[in-house]
Amino acid sequence: MRLLLDEMWPPFAAQALRRRGHDVAAVAERSDLRRQPDPVIIDRALVEGRAVVTADVSDYRRLAAQAAELGRLFPALILTSPEAWLLGRARDRAGGRLVNALDALLTSGAAIEGEHWLAPAD
Repeated sequence: MRLLLDEMWPPFAAQALRRRGHDVAAVAERSDLRRQPDPVIIDRALVEGRAVVTADVSDYRRLAAQAAELGRLFPALILTSPEAWLLGRARDRAGGRLVNALDALLTSGAAIEGEHWLAPAD
């Protein structure tokens, strides 16, 4: 499975996952995607065959529902709860925790379609 980390996730997370042998890109490390609206990220993920990893749950779910109504393709989503990952003291460790959780998911061989909620791994 190929992943695209949404802009809230730091590029070092994608770099760490690539060092572990995974095909992961980060919006924040790509000049063609930085500061682009969500539909542009979605289109790029589809073109590249990537699932999107995002904490922007409400916007991506809304866009997925709109795509379904129109019969359009939409990339798989790996959703992360901002409360579980990005708030308080956990914020400083969130990138490393994301790397561990995504590495576990990617090495599990699980097929991801539609949406998948990712739980923090310590």
